[in-house]
Amino acid sequence: LPQETTTLDTNVSVCLSCSPGNIIGSGIFISPKGVLEHAGSVGLSLIVWVCGGGICALGSMCYAELGVTIPKSGGDYSYVTEIFGGLVGFLLLWSAVLIMYPTTLAVIALTFSNYVLQPAFQNCVPPYLATRLLSTICILFLTWVNCSSVRWATRIQDVFTVAKLLALGLIIAVGLVQICRGHYDALRPSQAFEFTRDPSVGQIALAFLQASFAFSGWNFLNYVTEEVVEPRKNLPRAIYISIPLVTLVYTLTNIAYFSSMTPEELLASNAVAVTFGEKLLGVFSWVMPISVALSTFGGINGYLFTSSRLCFSGAREGHLPYLLAMIHLKNCTPIPALLVCCGATIVILCIGETHNLINYVSFINFLSYGVTIAGLLYYRWKRPNLLRPIKVSVLVPISYLVFWAVLLGFSLYSEPVVCGMGIVIMLTGVPVYFVGVHWKNKPRCVYRVVEQLTVSVSTLIRQNDMLPSPYQH
Repeated sequence: LPQETTTLDTNVSVCLSCSPGNIIGSGIFISPKGVLEHAGSVGLSLIVWVCGGGICALGSMCYAELGVTIPKSGGDYSYVTEIFGGLVGFLLLWSAVLIMYPTTLAVIALTFSNYVLQPAFQNCVPPYLATRLLSTICILFLTWVNCSSVRWATRIQDVFTVAKLLALGLIIAVGLVQICRGHYDALRPSQAFEFTRDPSVGQIALAFLQASFAFSGWNFLNYVTEEVVEPRKNLPRAIYISIPLVTLVYTLTNIAYFSSMTPEELLASNAVAVTFGEKLLGVFSWVMPISVALSTFGGINGYLFTSSRLCFSGAREGHLPYLLAMIHLKNCTPIPALLVCCGATIVILCIGETHNLINYVSFINFLSYGVTIAGLLYYRWKRPNLLRPIKVSVLVPISYLVFWAVLLGFSLYSEPVVCGMGIVIMLTGVPVYFVGVHWKNKPRCVYRVVEQLTVSVSTLIRQNDMLPSPYQH
């Protein structure tokens, strides 16, 4: 068969990745509460948002150099595998498949269910079982969509991006009107830096972790580097446009929240944008939960799309079971990889609370970012004469790594259980790597079991409609 009929149709996703819309997601509707809680004051929380954008800019400049120096799709995983070898690359892949993507999907799905259910439970938190059930239904439905058609999935992404921008535009516009009317008491310097408790470096580090969740997505363009036209020009262009724009939008959104809510009201709210709408939009307050729900719905769809690509890439490189590199013959979708992502997300849905999950996934995210950017410095030393179409100042990666070390150290000190659990799960990949990948001469019975499982699952999905990726040949 021609290659275009059996490979993933991903060209449409490249355009989405190039835009700020890929960074702006449900995080801005989730993280403000966590940032304020850990920062302890309105003023410091706004500083965290601005500095968080600056840190992302430093990281994305490093990723731009890596993207054109190692022009492979797959992002962090591809770069770390190329620089440090199979074990470190596998651990990054292992943590992404088991922790980063499923946990992020679980957080966004819980936000979706909270915003859908909050209008029906105005004076209390929506029931635990109801939020988990609705989140699971949403994950299952979008998994089915992504399994059925890449075109449907990308159309959903396009349509629901509009809802996301509508919600943020409405919040910012109403907030600016409030400020023009003189309603900005919480933003006055005399009140903005009134701390509810004594600030500590550990709590500020956790505030940065909460904010970083909203900025996640700044490196998604590196997952499709091979499909980007003229990456030497377009990678830096995407960085210089998107990061400042996203930082501005996030800062203005938080200022708008504080123009209508006291810090106590924001911390007490289970759905910040819904509370904002109820206070200022009157009979039109229903617009806000619907817009945010649609935004998070699109966010889930986007993360499912990206996470399945990573599983596919890992299986293509031999770091994950061959089954995950198989695609549907007619739909050209990686159904086994999507089902794995769906199952892992549903498990995490049942065992975590939203803000703890954010700390959990943000810690592992920052850990992987730091390892990748440290790889940039090591690669310069290891391959000094390699052509680098983009080469950032050495101060950029060093500055990022200094911040990275301080942030992770104090986060681990403040939340040893939540952050330590992520490290433990990542390290469980070491024996898995040596048994599953490094050990080449396994007993024949092991290969027979894997082969039988591959055939059974592919037959179960649809007889004769599963094909291995052409990259396997």
